[in-house]
Amino acid sequence: MKDADLSRLWLFDRNMREEASGPVCGVDEAGRGPLAGPVCAACVLLKPGADLPGLNDSKKLTERRREALFEEICGGSAAWYGVGWASPQEIDQFNILQATFLAMNRAYTAMMEQVPEDQTPVFALVDGNRDPGLPLPSRLIVKGDGNSAAIAAASVLAKVSRDRLMLELDREYPGYGFAGHKGYPTKAHYQAIGALGISPVHRHSFLRNLDSKL
Repeated sequence: MKDADLSRLWLFDRNMREEASGPVCGVDEAGRGPLAGPVCAACVLLKPGADLPGLNDSKKLTERRREALFEEICGGSAAWYGVGWASPQEIDQFNILQATFLAMNRAYTAMMEQVPEDQTPVFALVDGNRDPGLPLPSRLIVKGDGNSAAIAAASVLAKVSRDRLMLELDREYPGYGFAGHKGYPTKAHYQAIGALGISPVHRHSFLRNLDSKL
């Protein structure tokens, strides 16, 4: 049984489905701000009757709860889903906004490989205020991960997927502290860059004023 505060996320999605007269999916990203690592996006289409107790904006959840919800979302009974990435090199080439859109489109494509024809979404609920250019109509929702169940599920999927990758990169590039700060611009991260140099997974376009940070 969902509490009253969280049930509004599900009510919002139900209202969107009724308005659209069909299924709606949710899209969110993780990792726009870090100095290192890819940006990750997820697209989630919740299955009819899905129940994910405690689902909320990933930033409002403990790591343990995010991990549990991640497993439930990916378990097959609650949702069809896809994860998409844009590399540090693509971020440098296109800029972070366009790379995020690229990751979102890749996530949607990956999700659609799972979705049966009779559940094809008629539009997407996208967190934020910029249209990523998905191949279906989109509704942009600022702070959507706190208002829509599908976007909240996508936020959990993107956050956990990226955090797990940063743990792998920490082992591949020891000394930068990726396991702790996940690539975000902390003092310790800048100090590590000063000592070790820029790694292959850093975003050069985010480090143009590096000297002023060291």
